[in-house]
Amino acid sequence: MPIDIVLDAMGSDKAPEPEIRGAILATRLLDVRVHLVGPEELLRPKLRECLKVYSKQNRPPVFLVQASEWISMDDKAALAVRSKRDSSMRVALKMVREGRAAGFVTAGNTGAAMATAKMVLGSLAGIDRPALATSLPTTTGSPCVLLDVGANVDSDPENLVQFAVMGHVFAKNVLRVNHPRVGLLSIGEEDGKGNSLTRDTLPLLRELKGVNFIGNVEGRDLFNGHCDVAVCDGFVGNVALKTCEGTAKLLSVSLRESLKSTVTSQVGALLSRRAFTAFKKRLDYSEYGGAQLLGVRGPCIVGHGSSNERAIMNGIRIAAEFAQAEVNSGIEAALAAR
Repeated sequence: MPIDIVLDAMGSDKAPEPEIRGAILATRLLDVRVHLVGPEELLRPKLRECLKVYSKQNRPPVFLVQASEWISMDDKAALAVRSKRDSSMRVALKMVREGRAAGFVTAGNTGAAMATAKMVLGSLAGIDRPALATSLPTTTGSPCVLLDVGANVDSDPENLVQFAVMGHVFAKNVLRVNHPRVGLLSIGEEDGKGNSLTRDTLPLLRELKGVNFIGNVEGRDLFNGHCDVAVCDGFVGNVALKTCEGTAKLLSVSLRESLKSTVTSQVGALLSRRAFTAFKKRLDYSEYGGAQLLGVRGPCIVGHGSSNERAIMNGIRIAAEFAQAEVNSGIEAALAAR
């Protein structure tokens, strides 16, 4: 039975083309139906153009849902959420709330997406603040979940405990890690290291039942496979995430320039093209689909504004996997068992 995923068609920097192409790609590779939300007069011609390669018999299950407004990257999130009552985000999230779709995906304004999701869907029982979680590549090949990466600039120890529970359930139910190792991101492994927030949070995490807490972890542990989940406040997480993105870009550009520097290196690059392609794919954000907004009543995936069609497709994939894994019921059960 196909899973219904609703997609904000007006979110990305180049909307709606990446969304439409990503939706079509998702229906080709996944067992999903995708509902594109936005002004039909803008979406229909572009969808018709993208569907020209299909026969009427093989038309992919992509559908249009009318929304007269959309929230741009330049809009102030709080004002736009209140004033644009027929925005593509709000209409899409209402479909999740009403059970007409199992998950929501956007590559739009992150602040607006979080605020609208909290308003339309509401928070899970036991969650004070939702958190944005993202998956980072590691040397072991198994991703590390980092949260919060920007939903909450200021957090208290209880918030971080809730983040740990949400990260644990997500890693276990979606990433299929049997006993996720959860660490508290700090500046040293010793218990006394860190700021007042990490020092106050550490004993609470040690007392947490049902979570495999391994203590403090450092920045390098995000990539060496030492932990499966790293917990921090949104300020630290967002700085870490943006640093990771910049480092990945530097590595790709530097490697490409080095391979073009001499005839010998160019020949070597041609002979090793498959390995270099795999390397680039491993660092490519589009393979991870976006960040998961954990703690609201429905799967919500927030992608990069620069998302291409493959990133949109992977966002749809993550939303479908999230819905099938029953993450939210797992989070509520884990919090109730504390």
